[in-house]
Amino acid sequence: MLADIKKVEEGYIAIFERSFRYNVEHVWSALTENEKLAAWFHNLEAEDLRIGGCIRFYMRDGTDTSIEMHILDFKEGVLLEYEWGEGSVRFEISPTRAGSSLVLLESIPYWTDHTPKDLAGWHVSLDVLTSLLDGEVIDFPREKWAELYGKYQQMKP
Repeated sequence: MLADIKKVEEGYIAIFERSFRYNVEHVWSALTENEKLAAWFHNLEAEDLRIGGCIRFYMRDGTDTSIEMHILDFKEGVLLEYEWGEGSVRFEISPTRAGSSLVLLESIPYWTDHTPKDLAGWHVSLDVLTSLLDGEVIDFPREKWAELYGKYQQMKP
């Protein structure tokens, strides 16, 4: 299912929702432990998990170039929000009867030509995260990303 895109006063909010049969702790560890994080979003590295701390985005282009993204909100095992370009991404995890629920909210101040690429990237990365939680490490599916990119291009609110 595609992200739900909402127009808000500050721009747009993209809402991705996933349900897992795994408990909150299991999902949280995939979002915050670097070994697991690298398996589903290899550009990210958690450096200092606290409000004011940072997540680092490595370009992985043969250089040591990275971007420090400050953590805006944090509650151990429940939520993690950090800068993402001019906006932010927020992960909220809650327990369910069957396991847990993950909501990713991307705050997008301006809709640009890059926005659909970003949305397709988060969508596919969450699919890769799901595979990781199921015990299977998979490569980033570029064909699936290209398909979703086309769909997100058509969604501009």
